[in-house]
Amino acid sequence: MTVPTPWPAAAPLATPRLRLEPLRRAHAGEAVGVFDDVQLHTWTGGTPSSLARLEARYARQETGRSPDGGQGWLNWMLRRAADGQVVGTVQATLRRPAAGGLEASLAWVVGVPYQGSGYAREGALAMVSWLLTQEVTELAAYIHPRHDASMAIARALGLTASDEVVDGEIRWSATGGPRATP
Repeated sequence: MTVPTPWPAAAPLATPRLRLEPLRRAHAGEAVGVFDDVQLHTWTGGTPSSLARLEARYARQETGRSPDGGQGWLNWMLRRAADGQVVGTVQATLRRPAAGGLEASLAWVVGVPYQGSGYAREGALAMVSWLLTQEVTELAAYIHPRHDASMAIARALGLTASDEVVDGEIRWSATGGPRATP
């Protein structure tokens, strides 16, 4: 019987302004108010989650892998260092391509009151720096073509837009050790 290779587990990370905490179900109570805004779903669709739905989602994500083990899930809550306020999340979904290494599909969300402060960029840069120490060889993000703020973050991570469109979102990517800009 083949034993599957374990996925990397999210580790606590820090930047000058943020603490990145590995996601736990217990975060849902704080996060539900931060993400309870229909504006956040302008680019991604859907609606804000109830506390019960958010707790259930976080409980699934906290396991660190998909139910079939085919993907690794890394999720962090972004918490301001100055006052402890949760401001958003960053995440990476990992898979193992046939060519070897790890691919990470990236995402970031910052609550509406905290947008425009650079938290998503700062958190995503910290996450990517850590991912590159975990054998990640390819990064990707899928971004709506009119979501200028997310495209700016992708550029800061060293990603470039492709011609590939999935569900109305453009695939941005970098291979072989992208260079994030501070």
